[in-house]
Amino acid sequence: MLIPVILSGGAGTRLWPLSRELYPKQFLPLTSERTMIQETALRAVGLPSVAPQIIVCNAAHRCMVAEQLRQVAVAPQSILLEPVGRNTAPALAVAAMAALAGKDGKRAGAGAALLLVLPADHVLTDIAAFQRTVAAAMPAAAEGRCVTFGVVPTHPETGFGYIRKGAEAGAVLRVAAFVEKPDAAKAAQFVASGDYLWNSGMFLLQAQAYLDELRRLDPAMFSACDQAYASAVRDLDFTRLDRKAFEACRSDSIDYAVMEKTDRAAVIPLAAGWSDVGSWASLQDALPADAEGNVLRGDVITEDSTDCLLYSSDRLVAAVGLDSHVVIETKDAVLVAPKDRVRDVKRLVERMKKSGRSEPGLHREVFRPWGSYDSIDAGERFQVKRLTIKPGAVLSLQMHRHRAEHWVVVKGQARITRGEEVFLLSENESTYIPVGTVHRIENPGSELLQIIEIQSCSYLGEDDIVRLEDHYGRKGRTD
Repeated sequence: MLIPVILSGGAGTRLWPLSRELYPKQFLPLTSERTMIQETALRAVGLPSVAPQIIVCNAAHRCMVAEQLRQVAVAPQSILLEPVGRNTAPALAVAAMAALAGKDGKRAGAGAALLLVLPADHVLTDIAAFQRTVAAAMPAAAEGRCVTFGVVPTHPETGFGYIRKGAEAGAVLRVAAFVEKPDAAKAAQFVASGDYLWNSGMFLLQAQAYLDELRRLDPAMFSACDQAYASAVRDLDFTRLDRKAFEACRSDSIDYAVMEKTDRAAVIPLAAGWSDVGSWASLQDALPADAEGNVLRGDVITEDSTDCLLYSSDRLVAAVGLDSHVVIETKDAVLVAPKDRVRDVKRLVERMKKSGRSEPGLHREVFRPWGSYDSIDAGERFQVKRLTIKPGAVLSLQMHRHRAEHWVVVKGQARITRGEEVFLLSENESTYIPVGTVHRIENPGSELLQIIEIQSCSYLGEDDIVRLEDHYGRKGRTD
């Protein structure tokens, strides 16, 4: 049995301002009409003996994960929610425990389940080649080898770790060494030698074999993960790991915690158009360009510009005389950088975080299980939002201690709860919600409902929400 495990805990800060902590790159349609996590989930379809998937994600992303998988008809076995990020080694450990427990919560015992470990934010353009490589690696994994997929390099790259190939054992090779990210000269030597592969961060291994090695190599990490999973609680369609136990777990990657120390490490070469889309430059390389080498997305006009990535999400972007630059426009931020400096975007985001800015974490448009809200204007004692509510969706029954709200329906029909009243509002109709009044919005129709919400008060923070009832398991929380 082959169980795909999708690791979706990353923040994707190098792709700011499109990728934000609360809406990272795996939930964006960067290289196709589907989002990256949707593409990842679908690429396991057609593999032999494939079982429902296991997803490990940040608790704040749970509803986006569930909704995006629903859109592509993927029904996972489990969605495990991390209360804090602890890198990939603990994430895989709890996924392996879930795989052995199965849907009924009882341990499978034999541990024969193979886990195909896939980061949620990678690109593969040749799915058939990927599936053939997975099938070729399965016999070695079934024998207890911990197989990693080593990408056949296409150019010297300083942004990836490398794997030096060892002796052959059929399609799967022994790992001679894991090598840290090299400088440009060493990267060129590695590629020229033909002895090195890029470290992709994808794996195929037995669930029990991984847990056995983790227990042997890092018993404290294993114990923390075991306790976090054993004390997990069900929350709707999700499994919430125990916060205290998981917070106590050391943060580390699968490579450092297990693969570089185990004698079971193996590698299989992969040539399937792989990219980790780890920077704006790598995204440009993954997309088709025009005759001038430019990749243009959205409302963009260029003059005498070459080898650029120009992305507009909300407004016209016009560029004159640019060469090898990246310009990314969103509703609340614009990034301009030379292509050879885009890996420094992460440093820029860290500076914004330290200064207390909201842009690293949130877009102006914030997505919720019921739809989204866009903060279109704000000033002293007021804020204006555009609420977009999906058909059949219901906001929480809630109240505010500080702010009052006016609602104007601009599209669709709303069912409003205001105190003891329940009534319908149609287009161009409005209502007022006084401070402290219990209220709710529902969309009973079959089309999107759009409401302009005007908040008024001296304090307008999102934590001024007291949830009394919620269809999405958020009662008592502000997310």
